[in-house]
Amino acid sequence: MQKKAKTSWGEVAEWYQQLLSGEGTYQKEVILPNLLRLLEIKKGEVILDLACGPGFFTNEFSKQGAKVIGADIAFELIKIAKQNSPPDIKYFVSTADKLSFLADKSVDKITIILSIQNIENVSEVFKECVRALKSGGKLFLVMNHPAFRVPKESSWGWDEQNNIQYRRVDSYLFESKVKIQMRPGSKPDEHTLTFHRPLQFYFKALQKTGFLVSRLEEWNSNKKSEQGPRALAENRARKEIPLFLFLEAVIKT
Repeated sequence: MQKKAKTSWGEVAEWYQQLLSGEGTYQKEVILPNLLRLLEIKKGEVILDLACGPGFFTNEFSKQGAKVIGADIAFELIKIAKQNSPPDIKYFVSTADKLSFLADKSVDKITIILSIQNIENVSEVFKECVRALKSGGKLFLVMNHPAFRVPKESSWGWDEQNNIQYRRVDSYLFESKVKIQMRPGSKPDEHTLTFHRPLQFYFKALQKTGFLVSRLEEWNSNKKSEQGPRALAENRARKEIPLFLFLEAVIKT
């Protein structure tokens, strides 16, 4: 039997929870306000946050009046989510491609936030989303931008002659599976696998499983460089080259 790829973040659950609860994170400053704007949550809507991690987004959706369900493969993260959430949020330890705890057509909206690139069986995940979503339901995907953030194949560069910071991309169309360190700067033995796929992969996978992409947005960094000789160029590059890609998909009728 082929060994399953290790993609869970359970081993660094406490660190991950502390990261998300801190100030100035992309999750809090960039992703959350944009998602709330696009979700347009109505009181009583059922929202599934798939691969929910320690429950940062589930709690925010609940504050908007949604009936929220969270699911993650890592029981360590679900344990933390339960400890830090109101009792009306329901959590399940589950893979993303077999949502046996959900009845057919029982969910209004599904979010998959910064985790689709850590999920191997994407087509089966999308099939389960189609099964679980009500008529008119929507899937909301947020990912590291696959055109500019390619693990170990992209980086920042500096053009001395023109005083420009640029994004170098050495590979894009080729799909890859890359081992990455979970906690940058410490414990190099703690790693997970991430999957790079070009943008067309997601459009094709969504279309084949019964979705149509109804909206696309690209979100850039909110950070600014401290004063220095490269600050102006660095800030311009941040505004021009997006960090995140957002896709909204609806079920084909």
